[in-house]
Amino acid sequence: MSRTSYDRYLTVFSPEGRLYQVEYAFKAISGSGHTAIAVRGKDTTVVITQKKVPDKLLDASTVTHLFSLTPSIGCVMTGLLADARAQVARARAEAAEFRYKYGYEITPDALARRLANINQVYTQRAAMRPLGIAMILIGIDPELGPQVFKLDPAGYFVGFHATAAGQKQQEAMNFLEKKWKKFEGGAEDAAKAGKRLSRNEVIELAIESISSVLQTDFKPGEVEIGIVSESEDEPEKTRGKWRVFPESEVEQHLLAYGEKD
Repeated sequence: MSRTSYDRYLTVFSPEGRLYQVEYAFKAISGSGHTAIAVRGKDTTVVITQKKVPDKLLDASTVTHLFSLTPSIGCVMTGLLADARAQVARARAEAAEFRYKYGYEITPDALARRLANINQVYTQRAAMRPLGIAMILIGIDPELGPQVFKLDPAGYFVGFHATAAGQKQQEAMNFLEKKWKKFEGGAEDAAKAGKRLSRNEVIELAIESISSVLQTDFKPGEVEIGIVSESEDEPEKTRGKWRVFPESEVEQHLLAYGEKD
């Protein structure tokens, strides 16, 4: 087998120990043209992503990268949207099966671990290609509070205080790290610094991050924000539940951020 043909097969390592097909799945994420950011605070976790409607004739309300998995867990998908829908369907099935089996809702970390395990199997069986998507999953754990997990096509998953995925992932991560270090005690203890962020501060930080990294002043129809919050500021009906902000609420927060500048 020639050196150049190691990328033909998903299950064959190159002499350097690389799986090219899995690496190409990561390229599908960064080449998608989207960037998503997630931030968690004291009692709130938020995801924000760009909303691009490619055609004037499309119904904009049907274009989304935010999905509900359980009443209290949601996610943002970056990459190939058709692959994303397949993974969301599987995640919902796994969460529903867990609830049926054990009688209580699955926790964010258990769902993230299960999906990462499934992703990992896709890298070792030739029957199925890896999915070209990064999933950032957010929710509130009854014991641990707000949670953010990021999953990749290789089957790796890890928890974050704040993270990003997509085209400008590295720039966004650098921006968030700088912001975190500026928080009181952020350089020594990232967890403690994050625990001080209120609901509005978390939303503001997410908006600031995506605006700064993409150097764009967004209109309400150009971003999507998903939230799970147990804060007093969250309407009582949706407290602790996943929801996507309507355009009017996105506009409120964008104006508040604009005025602060």
